[in-house]
Amino acid sequence: MDHRRPPGAARKTERIDDMDIFSIFTLCGGLAFFLYGMTTMSKSLEKMAGGKLERMLKRMTSNPFKSLLLGAGITIAIQSSSAMTVMLVGLVNSGVMELGQTIGVIMGSNIGTTLTAWILALTGIESENVFVNLLKPENFSPLLALAGIILIMGSKKQRRRDIGRILVGFAILMYGMELMKQAVSPLADMPEFSSLLTAFNNPLLGVAVGAVFTGVIQSSAASVGILQALALTGSITYGMAIPIIMGQNIGTCVTALLSSIGVNRNAKRVAVIHISFNIIGTVVCLILFYGGNLLLDFAFMDAAVGAVGIAFCHTAFNVFTTLILLPFSRQLEQLARRVVRSERAGEQFAFLDPLLLRTPGVAINESVAMANRMGQLAHENLLLALEQLDRWSEEREALIVENEDKLDIYEDHISNYLVEVSQHGVSMDDIRTVSRLLHAVGDFERIGDHALNIQDSARELHDKDLAFSGSAEAELGVLIAALRDILDNAFHCFQADDPADAAAVEPLEETIDRLIEAIRDRHIRRLQSGQCTIQMGFVLNDLLTNCERVSDHCSNIAVSVIQEHDGGLDSHTYLHSVKTASSFDEDLRRDLRKYRLPEES
Repeated sequence: MDHRRPPGAARKTERIDDMDIFSIFTLCGGLAFFLYGMTTMSKSLEKMAGGKLERMLKRMTSNPFKSLLLGAGITIAIQSSSAMTVMLVGLVNSGVMELGQTIGVIMGSNIGTTLTAWILALTGIESENVFVNLLKPENFSPLLALAGIILIMGSKKQRRRDIGRILVGFAILMYGMELMKQAVSPLADMPEFSSLLTAFNNPLLGVAVGAVFTGVIQSSAASVGILQALALTGSITYGMAIPIIMGQNIGTCVTALLSSIGVNRNAKRVAVIHISFNIIGTVVCLILFYGGNLLLDFAFMDAAVGAVGIAFCHTAFNVFTTLILLPFSRQLEQLARRVVRSERAGEQFAFLDPLLLRTPGVAINESVAMANRMGQLAHENLLLALEQLDRWSEEREALIVENEDKLDIYEDHISNYLVEVSQHGVSMDDIRTVSRLLHAVGDFERIGDHALNIQDSARELHDKDLAFSGSAEAELGVLIAALRDILDNAFHCFQADDPADAAAVEPLEETIDRLIEAIRDRHIRRLQSGQCTIQMGFVLNDLLTNCERVSDHCSNIAVSVIQEHDGGLDSHTYLHSVKTASSFDEDLRRDLRKYRLPEES
């Protein structure tokens, strides 16, 4: 029997053993899969977290250790220190966070991002045991991909579909890691590669390579993943890997630097703190580590490092850097303030930062806060306008006009921002929140317009020295009391996002409608009896119309709150169901008794 190898077999083996152009293609493809999987997983995690991340950041105290743990925890949750930094820049730019609050979070995010390296380190597990092999991501990630696809295609709930995208993203990430590992495996037997690696024994060159490569791909996780893949060849030593790992922390600052373009000075200082923390930490660690190596001659420096060893070095470096620089948090803040000088003090009308769009949940949560501020302003403006009816004030008039201008700006900015947010892949809960906000900001702006109209009526009374009759004034007093209450109820239910409080608005709105109808009827009778003039009738009618419109907008605000919690219930359907309910009649009778018009004289 002829046992000779077929002619093509030698060439086939040669192609497997040698690093050729197709291996480079595979490496690039693996990197692409890795980055795509990381991005998909990170965005889905951010989406699921929603505004919880921001609320956690807001609850943070000045305690640096709490900030540290918070930063690490959030970064572990979203699997992206870059996203964490961009979020901080956006929150500081919007005036939500103070500069000093970000320092501990930044340090913690550097520690949190090391989890990815530990997950990737599982690829190096070698064992004959079935259960041990199941720990290898390359073995269980196909099952995760299958489960993810089933959730995406088979579930109608947005949250489950987001979980499915996380699982698929992780599987794609691990597939990319496996491709990179296969692509670089031939390098182990190439003497040219070994001779090239000797250049990385120079720590400064290693730091530079790590920084540049990480800066180009803007992902320290991917950079560490590639280093772990190369380490599996057995050609990478601790002496080569450690400076590259240090340089990777500097390279990841590119994202922070880019996010600081076009923001205010405090937001720029966040990026400066991140950069200075990583650079100072790297310099200090280089001096201490290589100084210690000169004195003690570390034996492990020439030993081959594996994926686990790289994960350990990555974690140890970030933890050590944080420990030595955490006591100098205040000095880092002062350094950032010196690098980025203070701008001239002046009134800042803070708006939502476009950077927050990268984390839609945080952006929506900030939109809620901004809408609440707009609602408070509209509420205040209408109360000021009602005061003008009792006692005219020029200063109050100027304030009302100024507030109205602000309300117009609020409405324009918030509406446009919410439209942009809704285009960035938000959950169904967030979509309902966006819908509530879009409806509400329109109502707030219209309430501001009616406040201006009420003030115009007050000015006419003041300029022409007119006054309502005693009966009309008493009736308006009852109406205005009801209007103040419905304003308070509507804005409170909006701010608290409480559908129970919102349900109490509609009976009061119906009460106001009946009051206005009764006051109009009484006015006609006074007009017919000569107790009132036509001129005063015009002023009264304008006031009643504006009060009615304000009441309608309060009803709209309450309905939008209920719609958010009832899955987008149609407003007409809701109003019909409310008015036919037995509790509505009871509440209406209560309100009618409370806001009873005085007896006609």
